[in-house]
Amino acid sequence: MNKGISSIPINLRVYSPHVLNLTLIDLPGITKVPVGDQPPDIEYQIREMIMQFITRENCLILAVTPANTDLANSDALKLAKEVDPQGLRTIGVITKLDLMDEGTDARDVLENKLLPLRRGYVGVVNRSQKDIDGKKDIKAAMLAERKFFLSHPAYRHIADRMGTPHLQKVLNQQLTNHIRDTLPNFRNKLQGQLLSIEHEVEAYKNFKPEDPTRKTKALLQMVQQFAVDFEKRIEGSGDQVDTLELSGGAKINRIFHERFPFEIVKMEFNEKELRREISYAIKNIHGIRTGLFTPDMAFEAIVKKQIVKLKGPSLKSVDLVIQELINTVKKCTKKLANFPRLCEETERIVANHIREREGKTKDQVLLLIDIQVSYINTNHEDFIGFANAQQRSSQVHKKTTIGNQVIRKGWLTISNIGIMKGGSKGYWFVLTAESLSWYKDDEEKEKKYMLPLDNLKVRDVEKSFMSSKHIFALFNTEQRNVYKDYRFLELACDSQEDVDSWKASLLRAGVYPDKSVAENDENGQAENFSMDPQLERQVETIRNLVDSYMSIINKCIRDLIPKTIMHLMINNVKDFINSELLAQLYSSEDQNTLMEESAEQAQRRDEMLRMYQALKEALGIIGDISTATVSTPAPPPVDDSWIQHSRRSPPPSPTTQRRPTLSAPLTRPTSGRGPAPAIPSPGPHSGAPPVPFRPGPLPPFPSSSDSFGAPPQVPSRPTRAPPSVPRFGAMKDEAAEP
Repeated sequence: MNKGISSIPINLRVYSPHVLNLTLIDLPGITKVPVGDQPPDIEYQIREMIMQFITRENCLILAVTPANTDLANSDALKLAKEVDPQGLRTIGVITKLDLMDEGTDARDVLENKLLPLRRGYVGVVNRSQKDIDGKKDIKAAMLAERKFFLSHPAYRHIADRMGTPHLQKVLNQQLTNHIRDTLPNFRNKLQGQLLSIEHEVEAYKNFKPEDPTRKTKALLQMVQQFAVDFEKRIEGSGDQVDTLELSGGAKINRIFHERFPFEIVKMEFNEKELRREISYAIKNIHGIRTGLFTPDMAFEAIVKKQIVKLKGPSLKSVDLVIQELINTVKKCTKKLANFPRLCEETERIVANHIREREGKTKDQVLLLIDIQVSYINTNHEDFIGFANAQQRSSQVHKKTTIGNQVIRKGWLTISNIGIMKGGSKGYWFVLTAESLSWYKDDEEKEKKYMLPLDNLKVRDVEKSFMSSKHIFALFNTEQRNVYKDYRFLELACDSQEDVDSWKASLLRAGVYPDKSVAENDENGQAENFSMDPQLERQVETIRNLVDSYMSIINKCIRDLIPKTIMHLMINNVKDFINSELLAQLYSSEDQNTLMEESAEQAQRRDEMLRMYQALKEALGIIGDISTATVSTPAPPPVDDSWIQHSRRSPPPSPTTQRRPTLSAPLTRPTSGRGPAPAIPSPGPHSGAPPVPFRPGPLPPFPSSSDSFGAPPQVPSRPTRAPPSVPRFGAMKDEAAEP
C-alpha cells in the first residue's frame, strides 16, 4: 500500500480493430533508493523481475531511454547487453525528443552513428502531463508526433523511420522473422507429440459409448490380455521386463533352487543333537542288555525323524510361491485399472482359486514326505550300506569337489574390518568351489585376499540399529582365525534376499549354516552318558548311514517338491485363467457393472482426443504460415562495446546469476480482435496516452485463428511501483501511467 512492489502480473487485454496483435509486458524502472515500505534491496528485486522476462530467447527487448539523459548511462541498454550480447533482440527507443535543450538534438543517436545498436533506434514523442490533463486523445497525439518529426530540421530526413507507427512495423517484422526461424523446430516438436499419442488415440477414435457390443468386446479383450500377461510373467517371455527386482517366474525359480535347498540344509545340520539322539536310540533299543551289534532299528528311527523335519521347508516353499503368484496377479491387473470393478473382481476370483489350490498342493507335499517315511529303502544304489559306513571317517561332511568353478560374483561389504580406518568397505567377491576371494573392484585385477573354504561355516549376525545393511558371518569350526587376526569375517548386503542368495551359493560350495546350540542344555541336563568305544563306533556308523540316506531323500525331495508345486499350483492357475475366469466374471456380476469406466479414464480419453485434434490443427496452421510469410535478414553487427565500458556495472543478485533461460510458447488470441499492441495505433477506441516502451517479450503472431494447441495465454503485465515513486535510469517513465 505504501509504494511496495510485487512480481505478480496484472493481465490486461484490450480489443480494437485498429491495433496490432501484439503483447507488451510493461516492466518497472529501476529504483535506486528505497522509499515508503520498499525493502533495502529494492534495486536488485526490480532487476531480478526484469531479468526474469528479458532472458527469454523469444522476447524482444525495448530499451527505453529519455533523450534528455546521458544514453551511455542507460540501465536498459546495459541489462539488454547482458542477456543479448549479439544485439539481435534489442531495439533502442528514444523518448522525450521534444524536451531536449535548445540547440541540441539526438540526430547522431537516431542515425545509429554515435552509440550504435545492431537494430538501431526509433524515436517517439508521447503526450506531456499537460496533454494528459487536457484529455488529448491518442489520435491527436499521433498526429502531433508526426508533425514534430516532419517539421524538426534534425529529424525530417528520417521522419519515415521515426514515430509510433514505424515502431509498430519494426516489432511486427521482427515477430514475423522470429516465427519463421522457430517454425521448423516447433513443427518437429508438434509432430513428435502427435506420433507419441497416435497409437493411444487410435483406440479412442472408434469409441462408441452407446454401442451394446462394445462392453462385451472390451471384456473379452481385457481377460485375454490378462491371461497373456500372467503367462508371460511366469514363463519369462514378457515384453515389459522388470529391471528393478526379481518377480514372477524368476522369483519362483529362485525359491525352488536357492531358498528351498537352503531351508533344508539349515534345519538338517545339528551335529551335537543328532549324535545324542543316535546314542539314546541305540541304548533304548538294547534295553537292559548290552548289544554286540549296531541295531538297524536305531537307524530307521533317526532317519524317519529327519525326514519328517522336511515338512517345514516344503510347506514354506508352497507359501512363498503362493505369495508370489498373488503379487503377479496384482501386477497384471494394473492394466485393468480403467475398469475398477473388473480389476477388483478379477483379482478376487484368481486369488480365491489360488487359495483353493493351496490346500491340495500342501496335502500332496505332505503325502510325498509321508511316502518317504513309510518305507526306508536300504537297497538304494546310492546308499553306502553298513560295511562302507563303518569305514568312513567322522568327517563325512567333507564336500565333494566340483572343480574350481566360479559359483557366484558380487559386491559385499566387510563390516568388521577397517572400522578404525574410516568404517566398512565394499569389495568385489568371487566364490568358487574351493575358495572365497575378494578384489578391489569388478575388474578383478587387484586381489586383496583368498580365503579357503575348508572348515568354514556361516551364521547370521544381528543387524545393528545404526546400519541398514543385513549381515552374515563366516567362521572356522576349528577355532582358527579366518582372516589375519579376525575370528569372524562379517559380510553385509543391502537386503535380506541378497543374504539368503549368498548363503545358498555358499551352500553349493560346501559351506553350511551353523546350528550349534548352547553348551548347556536349556533344562540343565548336561548328562555325561557313557560313551564306551563300542558305542562310539555304533553312533558313528549310524551317523554315516543317516547322512548317506538323507542325501538321497534330500535329492529326491528337492526334485519332487518344485514339480508338485508347478503341476498342482502354477500350471493349474494358468489353465484356470485361460478357461474359467471369463465364465466366473460373467456369473459374478452384471456385465455393465463390470465394464464401468473410471472417471479418470473418461477424462483422459477426452483430453487425448482434444490434444490430438489441436496438434493436427496446429500443424495445419504452421504449414500455411511457413509459405505465406516473408522474413528480412538481420542487420550486420556493430561495435556496441561502448555499453560495457560506459560505467561500472552494479553487482547482479545471486538469483539472477543462477536463473536458467526461460521460454514462453508463441500464442494466438482466440478472438478476432487481439490484445493491446506494443504501441497503440490511432483510433477513437482509447483516450489514454501512448504506453512508454520498456523491455518486453516477443508478442504473438498476428492472427484471428485458433491457438497452436496450447490454451491461449493472457498477456501479462507485472505490477509496478505506484506512479508517485521517483524512477531513475534508462527505464524511467517519461509520461504518467495510462
